[in-house]
Amino acid sequence: MTPLDTARPETIGHDHDHGACVSDALARAEACCDVRGVRLTPLRRRVLETLADSHVPLGAYELVDRLGSSGEKPPPMSVYRALDFLVAEGLAHRIESRNAYLACGRAHGSEDVIVFLICERCGQAAEVASHAVGRDLAWATRAAGFTPRTPVIEIAGTCSRCQAGAVTDPSRGAG
Repeated sequence: MTPLDTARPETIGHDHDHGACVSDALARAEACCDVRGVRLTPLRRRVLETLADSHVPLGAYELVDRLGSSGEKPPPMSVYRALDFLVAEGLAHRIESRNAYLACGRAHGSEDVIVFLICERCGQAAEVASHAVGRDLAWATRAAGFTPRTPVIEIAGTCSRCQAGAVTDPSRGAG
């Protein structure tokens, strides 16, 4: 079995500095947008901040409600456009099985495969990436004559905190 290259177990089922998740995501987004010459508009920033503040994947309408609770409620189409931008720029991921979104924890290489570990009890999700799994998957898909649309794997299971019976507020993560 190939180890995941950039596993971050502290984001699911473990205590961690949750404030760092938000500040790191915003700092990475600002740097990324500066380099690419694109704008991190106030709404895009608020959407990313809200995603980063939750380790539970959020749907667009959940985002509309959360954004509306702290100010003016944005139109759903504007939130969808912000999500499309964040996904296109690699700042957020779409969790297909949940029709929801999660802030991207870090930059990934073009050969990396993103793996989401999704707790079926508390809903938390952790993102890990692996160049080795990406390389193996690329070989397997080429051998099958298949072209993948998105190199993402979702694994459902139970996080360590839920296994221990210590479920926390899933919207805030594990710590």
